[in-house]
Amino acid sequence: GERSGMPPKKARANAKAPAEVSSPIEAAPTANRRGRKPAGAIASSVGAITKRRATKGPLHQYSLTNDANEQPLLSATVPKRKPGRPRKGTATTPATEPKRRGRPPKIQRDAATTPKRKPGRPARRSLPPAPSEEPRVTRKYNYTKKTGRPRKSLDVPPQTSVGKRRPGRPPKTPKTPETPKTTYTGKKRGRPRKNPQAPAPSPVVGDRMLALLDGALDAQTSSEVEERQYVSPRGRNKRAKMTTPASPRGRGGRRVGVGGAVDDDDGGIGGVGGGYLADDFHEVDADSLEREGRMDAVVKVFCTHTEPNYSLPWQRKRQSASTSSGFVIPGRRVLTNAHSVEHHTQVKLKKRGSDVKYVAKVLAIGVECDLALLKVEDDDFFVGIAPVQFGPLPHLSAPVSVIGYPIGGVAISITSGVVSRTEVTNYAHGGIDLLGVQIDAAINSGNSGGPAFNSKGECVGVAFQSLKHDDAENIGYVIPTPVIHHFITDYDRNKTYTGFPSLPFSWQRVESPAMRKWLKMKTGQKGVLISAVEPLMKDKIYLRKNDVLVSMDGTNIASDGTVPFRAGEPITFNYLVSQKYVGESAQVKYLRDGKMQECSITFSAMKRLVPWHIEGTPPSYFIAGGLVFTTVCVPFLKNEYGQNYDFDAPVKLLEKFCHGRVEEVGQQVVICAQVLAAEVNRGYEDLHNTIVQKFNGVKIFNLKQLAQAVESSKDEFMRFELDHGISVVMDTKAANSATKAILKTHAIPSAKSADLC
Repeated sequence: GERSGMPPKKARANAKAPAEVSSPIEAAPTANRRGRKPAGAIASSVGAITKRRATKGPLHQYSLTNDANEQPLLSATVPKRKPGRPRKGTATTPATEPKRRGRPPKIQRDAATTPKRKPGRPARRSLPPAPSEEPRVTRKYNYTKKTGRPRKSLDVPPQTSVGKRRPGRPPKTPKTPETPKTTYTGKKRGRPRKNPQAPAPSPVVGDRMLALLDGALDAQTSSEVEERQYVSPRGRNKRAKMTTPASPRGRGGRRVGVGGAVDDDDGGIGGVGGGYLADDFHEVDADSLEREGRMDAVVKVFCTHTEPNYSLPWQRKRQSASTSSGFVIPGRRVLTNAHSVEHHTQVKLKKRGSDVKYVAKVLAIGVECDLALLKVEDDDFFVGIAPVQFGPLPHLSAPVSVIGYPIGGVAISITSGVVSRTEVTNYAHGGIDLLGVQIDAAINSGNSGGPAFNSKGECVGVAFQSLKHDDAENIGYVIPTPVIHHFITDYDRNKTYTGFPSLPFSWQRVESPAMRKWLKMKTGQKGVLISAVEPLMKDKIYLRKNDVLVSMDGTNIASDGTVPFRAGEPITFNYLVSQKYVGESAQVKYLRDGKMQECSITFSAMKRLVPWHIEGTPPSYFIAGGLVFTTVCVPFLKNEYGQNYDFDAPVKLLEKFCHGRVEEVGQQVVICAQVLAAEVNRGYEDLHNTIVQKFNGVKIFNLKQLAQAVESSKDEFMRFELDHGISVVMDTKAANSATKAILKTHAIPSAKSADLC
């Protein structure tokens, strides 16, 4: 190119002018102005490139010559350029010019028609003309000084094509006269108050989730808006407007199956239900509960307890008081937890907003299911109270509100959450596995016995326990309605509580291929292995050890011991047993030596060698020669070794507790709890909680048998054979005479409890 600021050099006198090129290949001079070839010439079969400087400085002459006779092959005049970039505005001959690398040549634009633009401003793109005959609208832009981003004018109609927009920001909708303006009032920050004329918000998250999961909810056909009040997990009341989708069956919504089909029946096992209800996912309306009197049905329970002293079984501990919750149910009765009135001496109830306490009578206590029925004789107690109605078993993520009188205050309390899990779980008070519902609402001391309401104001459970662990938060449990109905129906049928039946055998899973082959199970057959049969039931059922239980009442049992419950929620087949009542039967199918057989099983109440409770009666005891004998139960282990008794108790006692089986009716674990020191029992003072095996060579099965054997003994010596090979021998006459003096010394009213007389 031309040099800026310097005039071109003048041609020298002896310089030769370049020859005119008349054809693509024509002769040309080969020597440069100094008369020699360039140092960079390349010798090849084609030729070498020589460089000449023209008379006019800005151009250079290139000649392709032959080394033999210096005959030029090609001569062309090209401008000087930078390496890798093509020359502007000059066309080249593809056949003669070698291929160049680098950027493609720039297109020369006409300066007269191309407008100049400022640096950093995006180039304007011309839109294709619209197919209609309407005149083209030129879009106006108002550029800001900070970012340079164009701002659209309001008088320009919206663009029809989809353009780019900022991520995360929805496109603006032009305002129309039909759209009412939303105004915000109030001085508080955070939550605006909308104009009543503003459009209703979209349905709640539960309805959206339901539509995504099932895909079967119809489009909303009405815009009925209800103003409700829901409770946040922190306990503060918040108001929100929700839209309830209309339904062919009214406000109740439609029960939609998991697969999307409408299910009018509950379905499932035992009428549990197999579909979701649209309204089950709405927030619980506290205002509705208040208007319908549901909260007035929740009462506060005052109980005075007198717990037995298991270390000194002839007396009781100092009485204590507790408060819990309960609620009124149909039949002028009150439902609460069993542990709330355990070992009660007096129970009183107090209504919400009243200062009067009414004395209540305990009708029944269900130890296994942790439920109790109370009755109030005073008719004034039921004035202004509407009984609570029970609802169906809630589904996962359904909102619930627990109402009661927990610690932290004296007024009624509401905590809200959702259903987290539904499965067979262990009941801490009863020690058995029954159906339970896990929720994330806070359940604290005092909430026991309080109802859990769904979005319709129906009771779906009774709060009774929570999980306290360093790695767990907000894990509470409620007793579901199937268990509640079983307890109430059992009392109505028998006028007493008979309990939940249990399996007459123990079982294990069949998942090993070798085990299946040994049991002669065919491909596709499933079931569980019967590992042991209860000794008392061997003569009453046809099942034997190593049989494979295949089904119960037509419900197939999987190899892991589960049965279908709800879609995606299998449950252990113990649930089928818990739906039965004591004395009822079930048809079972089982495999024996590879052959399918069928029989009937009659269920009975659970019999434990180490019972979980003594059902309100004082513990049994017997004293002989200063040796105190009693029976083992879970309250005794807790009293002796604390809440961690399952780790701190002796191994022999834990073995009886975990694996012991009742072999005879009335069998008990009899122990020598302690020794009241006297001359007759010298040398045995260190005996403590040791199991009694035999007396004078006779095996001991219960405490009553031991008391009768000692009192009727005519032998010269009393010989007690204890666990670990320990023997205790006392003179019979000396021991009987010393017993009276020992009782008087320790202020013991009798040598044996009233149940042994």
